Amino acid sequence: MLNMSYVEHVKLSSQSRFRFRCHKAISCFTRCCNNIDIMLTPFDIIVMKKRLNLTSEEFLERYTRTEIDENTMLPFVFLRMSDTEKRECFFVTPDGCTIYDHRPVNCRYYPVGHGMLKKAIEKGIVDEEFFFMIKEPHCRGFEENIEWTIDEWRRDQDIIKYDEMNRGWKGILLTNKSLKKQMDARKQSVFYMACYNIDAFRRFLFESRFFEIFDVDDETKQVLRSDDEDALLFGFRYLKYIFLIEETLRLKSSASINNKK
Repeated sequence: MLNMSYVEHVKLSSQSRFRFRCHKAISCFTRCCNNIDIMLTPFDIIVMKKRLNLTSEEFLERYTRTEIDENTMLPFVFLRMSDTEKRECFFVTPDGCTIYDHRPVNCRYYPVGHGMLKKAIEKGIVDEEFFFMIKEPHCRGFEENIEWTIDEWRRDQDIIKYDEMNRGWKGILLTNKSLKKQMDARKQSVFYMACYNIDAFRRFLFESRFFEIFDVDDETKQVLRSDDEDALLFGFRYLKYIFLIEETLRLKSSASINNKK
């Protein structure tokens, strides 16, 4: 996990400015890729498994490990590191990252950290994002003479789509108190499948009685058969429904009648 001693405890906005540059000639090049726990987001897994031409099951088995978060009791997925003393990332060489264009969003954000919290405003509760700096002692990137706003950094590192795709997942995580009370092995398994194992989630949709129970139009079904991104967003809707966060799906009238019997 992130070493909190390296985190600057100052909440930053999208317009906050910082200096940073990473490049092959810098003395600390790839040091940040060793001895680290990189949490993978749901969209990371879709991007990486496509780049490696693997199914989601194959990717998860070869390149990840899972931990249960004690605050929510939900499974989180981390990139597996080597078993050497340095705990190197399997995708990093002396020349850099071999999947750089498909790297995880936490790698893209570095040295910026990103978080979300619930905030009460006049109209109700909203999700508020914030940022912070991670300054590891080995990192020389802060000595470089290039300045960014955090928004500029996010655009330069192609982060925007990752945040949009993962927003539903993060929204679920922010309901941590209610999740922990209702969590059991079955719901942990469903969360893992819908968030991380998109191929298994698709099989669940089409090989179970799901579409006999929930009212889903034919056009949506067709998209879910082939589009991983749409299937992921649909998975977040399903999780919000079964975790009683939001009524994001509608039961078929016949299913409603059967449930009342």
